[in-house]
Amino acid sequence: MTAGLAMAPWVADQARLLLAQNGHAWLLHGPSGLGQYDLALSLASAWLCDRPSGEGACGHCGSCHAIDVRTHADLAVLMPETVLIERGWPLGEKAQAEIDDKKRKASREIRVEAMRETIEFSQRTSARGRAKVVLVYPAERMNHVTANALLKTLEEPPGDVKFVLATEASHLLLPTIRSRCMGHAMAWPEMSAALDWLAAQGFPPADARALLRIAGGRPDDALLLGRSGPPAESWPRLPRALARGDVGALSGFTPAQAITVLQKLCHDLLSQGCGAPPRFFDAADLPETSARMSIARLSGWAQSLARAARTAEHPFNPGLALEDLATQAHHIFHLP
Repeated sequence: MTAGLAMAPWVADQARLLLAQNGHAWLLHGPSGLGQYDLALSLASAWLCDRPSGEGACGHCGSCHAIDVRTHADLAVLMPETVLIERGWPLGEKAQAEIDDKKRKASREIRVEAMRETIEFSQRTSARGRAKVVLVYPAERMNHVTANALLKTLEEPPGDVKFVLATEASHLLLPTIRSRCMGHAMAWPEMSAALDWLAAQGFPPADARALLRIAGGRPDDALLLGRSGPPAESWPRLPRALARGDVGALSGFTPAQAITVLQKLCHDLLSQGCGAPPRFFDAADLPETSARMSIARLSGWAQSLARAARTAEHPFNPGLALEDLATQAHHIFHLP
C-alpha cells in the first residue's frame, strides 16, 4: 500500500476476490490512478503472511513487518529505479553506488540486470519457508530484452514462486506475457466512495471533487495532484486564466504536469466542439469563446502537446517551458 494510507475499500474488495482464486501469476491492468500498485502489494503481503485470512495479510506478523520496512527476503520488487526511490524501496548495492557516485542517473526502465537478479531469486529456496513473490510495477516499463527474460520464468515457474504484474498500459506488454498471466481489470470506484476516501486523506469536499474531476475519476491520481500540484481551488479557474493570457496560470506545475493538464483541457474543448460534455472541467469553467474554436485548430494543439510530452523530462529551464506552454494556450484561444 501507499505509505501511510489505509487501503482504499474498492482495492480491498478486489484483493479479497483475487485471493479466493488460484493462479501463480496475475496481471493487474487498467488506467493510472486506480490502485494497481496497492493491490499488487496487498496480494504479495497476503501470500507471504504468517497468519493470512480471506481478508488478506494480518498486518502484524514478522512477514508483514518485513514488507512494511522493505526488507522481506522472499519478496522481489521489480521496478524502474526512479519508482523504487519514489516508493521507498532499496536499490541494489551496485546500482546505489553507481547513482551515488554520479556514474549514471536512476533508470526510468526496469533494467535487465535487475531482471536477471530477480530470476536468480525465484530459483532460490524460500527464506521463511512459505513462498516467494515477484512484484513487477509498472510492467510496461520492461523493454523487450527484460520482458523476454521474465517470459522464460513465467513459462516454467519454480514451484513456490508467485508473480503479480501491475500495469497502466497493458497494450505495451508482449502478448506472450499477457497470455501467461491471469488478467484482472482494475475496478473503477463509485464517485461517492472516491470522494469519501479523499476526504479521509484530509481534503475538504469541494477540493476533493475538483481534484477527482481533473484526475478523470481516478482517486490515486487525484491524491497525487492534491499533494504535489497547485491548490485544488485553482483548477476550475485555469481555462479562463489561460484564455486571458495569464502566464502565471501554470505556476506550481512541473512542465510534465502542465502538459498533462493542457492535454485534458484540449480534450474537453474537442469534446465540446463535437457536442459532448467535458470530462475534466465543468462546462462553466470553459471560456465562452471556446465553443467557437475549430476542430482543426484544437487537433493541431493536441499534436503539439503530444510532441511536447515526449521531451517533458528533458532538463529544460522549467520557467521558460511553462511560459511557452501558457503562451501557446493563449494563442489557441485567440487565433482568428
